[in-house]
Amino acid sequence: MSYQVLARKWRPHTFQQIIGQEHIVRILKNALELNRLHHAYLFTGTRGVGKTTLARLLAKCFNCEKGATATPCDTCKNCIAIDAGRFLDLLEIDAASRTKVEDTRELLENVHYQPAEGRYKVYLIDEVHMLSGHSFNALLKTLEEPPAYVKFLLATTDPKRLPITILSRCLQLNLKRVEASQIALHLQHICTSEKIAFEVPALNLLANAAEGSLRDALSLLDQTICYCNDHITQKETEQMLGSIEQEALFNLLQALFNQDGAQLLAEIKHLSEYAADFQLALEDLLTILHRISIAQVIKDAPDHSPDIEKFAQCFSHEEVQLYYQIALIGRRDLPLAPNPEQGFEMVLLRMLAFKPVNINNPPAAKKIISPIKIKTKTETAPTLMIDNYNWAQLLPQLELNGLAYVLAANCTLKAIIENKITLILSTQHSAMCNKKLIERVEQALTRVFKKPMQLDIALSTDEIDTPTKQQQKIKTDRADAAKEAIKNDEDVRKIVDLFNATIDINSITAL
Repeated sequence: MSYQVLARKWRPHTFQQIIGQEHIVRILKNALELNRLHHAYLFTGTRGVGKTTLARLLAKCFNCEKGATATPCDTCKNCIAIDAGRFLDLLEIDAASRTKVEDTRELLENVHYQPAEGRYKVYLIDEVHMLSGHSFNALLKTLEEPPAYVKFLLATTDPKRLPITILSRCLQLNLKRVEASQIALHLQHICTSEKIAFEVPALNLLANAAEGSLRDALSLLDQTICYCNDHITQKETEQMLGSIEQEALFNLLQALFNQDGAQLLAEIKHLSEYAADFQLALEDLLTILHRISIAQVIKDAPDHSPDIEKFAQCFSHEEVQLYYQIALIGRRDLPLAPNPEQGFEMVLLRMLAFKPVNINNPPAAKKIISPIKIKTKTETAPTLMIDNYNWAQLLPQLELNGLAYVLAANCTLKAIIENKITLILSTQHSAMCNKKLIERVEQALTRVFKKPMQLDIALSTDEIDTPTKQQQKIKTDRADAAKEAIKNDEDVRKIVDLFNATIDINSITAL
């Protein structure tokens, strides 16, 4: 007897055997039990999630000899014929190979004839989005008002390509991708039934590689059984899939945690020696970072390995999020690198170079509140003298807006004595120095320093280097630098000489 591939051998024959589409099964079972049967069903979803399988099962439910039922008997001649693919009243059409309007008209010529064997004549059109515009027009009239004994079951991976006139006449059922955990459990069940030894992590790899497609998972399982010789191991499965051993990726994370650049580059070199696919390595690294992030918010999850739990404690939430974002962008830009290994190195070195800023405890705030004692004749309390550069760093943390921000941005910070803050404001801005705005700034300082703060603003006729002036100076310097760069650019000079042109210096600005 010839070998039957697992995807065909384990094709579901009842609603109870359907994996991961419980919402669709519930709709169909209720419709059959209540005898509320639509004349046209449209099954949508990605490849290998069960669209055609559900359509064939529904056709069997329609035509079981014991009546339209959600639990077909699987023993009558109609059920057996449908499972065997030789039921005369189930017409399966691959729209991808029959796109012409002549094919559709030929198909519909027999619509007005009664079923030969069953209760309903069922038209199952797979990949229906491949039909031509004229074919859809030919189908439309029959789909709108079919005979009572005709049912249309349409399946597609791309429902957006169907005309709205077709969509509006169908009961649309959207199948979702099957979760990797459900696929893994199903693979375990199949291996146990087929008496194939396996390691659970190996089947988890296959489930993840299937990307939500149960059919792809079964095809991969067939391939893995041949590769591993009836004993599926994690190491051999990784080799077959071309995936990177997780131990190598954990070594990269350990070097990252140790802030050891030499170790990091050595681990990447080790990957290169084994001809690693660095695009795949980044994908696997993203998956590990995702699992670490999940472990940080869900403790003691059953699918978390000791390594995942360890790194969930080593790295902060912010670090994991930053590394994930860097890896995500690096995966997109990897094809632009001179070679994949170099691009992968730069992604990891970028992770090594950058650290997330903790908004609640920024470095500037630490610098501001570090005590510096200054001896004066009239004061004995510890006094903190802060220059205006630090005041500019502190200003964003106050989260002020409107006139309150304008007031604070036009001040300089003279000193902090215990819980009293002294600001200096130029007399030309004295109109802003009113009680309401001072209170808003005072409340913001209290929130940042986490203790009651008293604000005192003194007026001065001297020139004050405020954060506002600092920003203006930075913009001016950038604009001047941009002007000089353009004036000294060789290409610009050639254009000026060639066309006897002049440069409009005032139009040059810098961000």
